[in-house]
Amino acid sequence: MTYKLLFVCLGNICRSPAAENIMNHLSKENGLSGSIVCDSAGTSSYHIGSPPDRRMSAAAAQKLGIQLQGRARQFQKSDLQEFDLILAMDKDNYADILALDTSSKYHHKVKLMCDFCSRHTLKEVPDPYYGGAEGFNQVIELLVDACEGLLNHITAQQV
Repeated sequence: MTYKLLFVCLGNICRSPAAENIMNHLSKENGLSGSIVCDSAGTSSYHIGSPPDRRMSAAAAQKLGIQLQGRARQFQKSDLQEFDLILAMDKDNYADILALDTSSKYHHKVKLMCDFCSRHTLKEVPDPYYGGAEGFNQVIELLVDACEGLLNHITAQQV
């Protein structure tokens, strides 16, 4: 069975593409690339078509040796039906996603990314956009923790 994940932040150029690429990296390392499909989106339309932020790309390359792929797109109501799990980076994104689910039919699919962390205690992935390099490095560390937890959650369900 293919498990479809959608990572969502505000602009889809920092946190969510980093999460998507980290999850793809971990899936590949664990021989699961065929069974886990990842995508990312933003709740806003600010950066549609843009590549991941160069500072986030630099942090991912430095910390994990991976190149961030993808182009920003806006979250669509159809994503609620399309994906098995939708992971919001913060409470604002979470609320924006749920607001599109007027019937509450898909609320159970929407989770906060940090719910899957085992080493970090932050409840939200902070937006590093207006900060310095340290913020981007922190986001990468947080997302690696959350993605590892998410991978464990998915593999436990599929057994």
